[in-house]
Amino acid sequence: MESLGTVIIGGGVVGLAIARELALAGRAPVLLEAETHFGEHLSSRNSEVIHAGLYYPPGSLKAMSCLRGNALLYEYCRHRQVAHRRCGKWVVARGGEQARQLQTLYDNAIAAGAEGLHWLGRPALQREEPWLAADLALASEHTGIVDSHGLMAALAADAEEAGALLCLRHSVIALSGDRHGFELQVTGPDGDFQLHCEQLVIAAGLGSVPLLQRLHGLPADLAPQQGLARGNYFRLRGASPTRRLIYPLPERHGLGVHLTVDLAGQARFGPDVEWINQVDYRVNLQREPAFEDAVRAYWPGLAPGSLLPDYTGIRPKLHLHGEAHTDFCLLDEHDHGLPGLIALLGIESPGLTAALALAERVRG
Repeated sequence: MESLGTVIIGGGVVGLAIARELALAGRAPVLLEAETHFGEHLSSRNSEVIHAGLYYPPGSLKAMSCLRGNALLYEYCRHRQVAHRRCGKWVVARGGEQARQLQTLYDNAIAAGAEGLHWLGRPALQREEPWLAADLALASEHTGIVDSHGLMAALAADAEEAGALLCLRHSVIALSGDRHGFELQVTGPDGDFQLHCEQLVIAAGLGSVPLLQRLHGLPADLAPQQGLARGNYFRLRGASPTRRLIYPLPERHGLGVHLTVDLAGQARFGPDVEWINQVDYRVNLQREPAFEDAVRAYWPGLAPGSLLPDYTGIRPKLHLHGEAHTDFCLLDEHDHGLPGLIALLGIESPGLTAALALAERVRG
């Protein structure tokens, strides 16, 4: 049985960022990715937004890693020439109760350490975005968009150049651990094999919780549960009315059906929140009327038939000890008592933004 130092399970943006970070530190990790390409799931099925830390509770892992990750990601994209654009974002509201909710969001963002925020009133909104139905907007200058595939390609190249071994089509089918290390049963293109490692990093996105649940040697009361929230996206037929991002007020399980633009200028709307029992990436066409209603709340002039089904993403929603856990979850030896094990769970939005910062934390 082959013995290794560090193995990373998961080749999405977070796993690749960790592989790069550890390789640059001289630890030469081996990364195992079950799919034929990197980032087939959460990392490529999202809005590709560089978030600025508005929504997350001050001091939470989401808030800290988003703010740190925002700065790291812009610098990395500039250095590696990854396509991105600091386009800015408006969170819009009508008056009354919505204005009070927007003020609460602003207060939270400031308390969390977000910067580059300012208010816009109705005259400025009508002047800059006359199609928009809103009385007030909170503008975020540090929000942007990024080419997620280009980002992952750059991270993978950096990791390999620094000594990491990245293995596609390698799936971990069984695993166990104790204070002496970890045994993995792996199936790959050339058959099944076993390997031993001293450190194991689980960064498998939707697969992290199932892997942890199957980890023999983990205390049973630490095994989390995971719900699946599918987010449908529809794209706009025709030209976008704007080059910035437009968000409604956030909802309980998401940020609302927002308008984002990609680097080509194409507008799309989403995601919504649809609870599902198993991974299924088909767009639910029955959601289109609700999408139109949600968009018309801030764009009343949206013409009928303007939305076309685009794609979906699925977000992991954690339950720990029987209660919903809305923050990122990073479990280490202090939580589970297994030296060398780090598990990243519930890495949904803003995971793309936070990836480089989470990699720093894993490096330690």
